[in-house]
Amino acid sequence: MAINTNRPTSPHLQVYRLPLTGIISITHRMTGVMLSAGLILFVYVISALAGGAESYDTMQTIMNQWLFKLVGWGFIYALFFHLCHGVRHLIWDTGSSFELETLNRYAMIELASSLILTLMTFVWGHYGL
Repeated sequence: MAINTNRPTSPHLQVYRLPLTGIISITHRMTGVMLSAGLILFVYVISALAGGAESYDTMQTIMNQWLFKLVGWGFIYALFFHLCHGVRHLIWDTGSSFELETLNRYAMIELASSLILTLMTFVWGHYGL
């Protein structure tokens, strides 16, 4: 039995470009994993608080390193992105907003909202506004 070589090949990343809604969907899953992993760090912080002054000082030293600050802000962004995407899913649950133009507009609003919420949190936390 001969293999049919005239069949079209499946699209791959060099040919096929994911639509914005597909990228947002994948990112939503990734932020869910990031939030789960971030909870481990959150539990460490809570246990350091309960552990007393020495434990708290050690945790503060670790958390003041640039990598852990970056991870913390990544966790906050993931939280807001996941929240905004969840709101979009609630809108979809009404059975509306499935037109391509609306889907893309809501995806951009979702990205902008999550960034704005993260920046507002940074300003509020950094400047105490």
